[in-house]
Amino acid sequence: MQILGIETSCDETAAAVVRDGREVLSNVVYTQIPLHQPYGGVVPEIASRAHVEKISQVVGNALSGAGGKIDAVAVTYGPGLSPALIVGLNAAKGLAKALGVQLVAINHIEAHLHTPFLYDSGEMPKAPAPEDCCPALGLAVSGGNTVWIDMPEYGKYEVIGETLDDAAGEAFDKAAKLLGLGYPGGLKIDRISAAYRERGGSAALIPFPKGRPREGVTALAGLPAELCVSFSGLKTALLRHVQQNPDLLSPKAEKEDFGGYMVSPAVARVVASYQEAIAQAIADRTRAALRRRDYRAFVLGGGVSLNSRIRAVLGEVCTAAHVPLLMAKPKYTGDNGAMIAGLAYYRRNLVGDEAMCADASPSLQVG
Repeated sequence: MQILGIETSCDETAAAVVRDGREVLSNVVYTQIPLHQPYGGVVPEIASRAHVEKISQVVGNALSGAGGKIDAVAVTYGPGLSPALIVGLNAAKGLAKALGVQLVAINHIEAHLHTPFLYDSGEMPKAPAPEDCCPALGLAVSGGNTVWIDMPEYGKYEVIGETLDDAAGEAFDKAAKLLGLGYPGGLKIDRISAAYRERGGSAALIPFPKGRPREGVTALAGLPAELCVSFSGLKTALLRHVQQNPDLLSPKAEKEDFGGYMVSPAVARVVASYQEAIAQAIADRTRAALRRRDYRAFVLGGGVSLNSRIRAVLGEVCTAAHVPLLMAKPKYTGDNGAMIAGLAYYRRNLVGDEAMCADASPSLQVG
């Protein structure tokens, strides 16, 4: 079965064709990063306009790159930016009607947890089939989400922990903006941090807070504090550090090459310390979550899952817990159509007429 997947939840216009839920026949992504860089973040109106301009070309390229018959069309209907979601959803509805096939509406966060199971056409799959990995613990960590999910069976999801404020990716971007690194900040922070650690700087890191909320906080909404995280205190700690060290961002400070970026050793130390606080906060919650039940796998997805330090510390956590860590190929960690098409093969509870009636759901919850 070949499914076309369309993804427009934020600032990537993406489409892909996937066979039988796992084999990627084509995968096309148009990124809007250059359009949003001058504003230091994603502007919804600019994003939706770019989706309108590019979606026909992106979908056409995905279809021509795959060949063969399309048996269904899948599309993200939430969560995400409402103006962006509407473009993809309407395009998918029109295409499904034109092709005379079913439409499948997909949750963007749930789709990120499918990415470790994708493989390129002609390759052998490196991960077992999704249904053979459950019960599994999932972590979707991206620019808009940081959420721990219990999967007793594949296609069934229950949130057991999450961020109470910023997602990890958002925390990285805000730190990069404060430190003058520009947008987007995640990749820059990762490369600078890795270079700093390679020079032996891990012993001199600043002990930034790891953001564990207190029990009884209303924002927990019944979730256990040990499985939730708050990055607001970390951001405040970074701001205070910058304010207390006025020479830190001085243009006169001598700069060196850290991972391809020219920054002072003092800034590199702050960047590495900030990243370590986020990585260890995620590791602590994951370690606690893995103790809840006998999981067969830990499934990691989302754009921030590409962060090398987060991958490393989660690898250590999973090794200690004797649980396999399943991660996506780098090209499937960000928003893409393959994850939408892939999950649609397994999760088909919003299909046909019901999907045709679905509206964009910017605050859609997992499960």
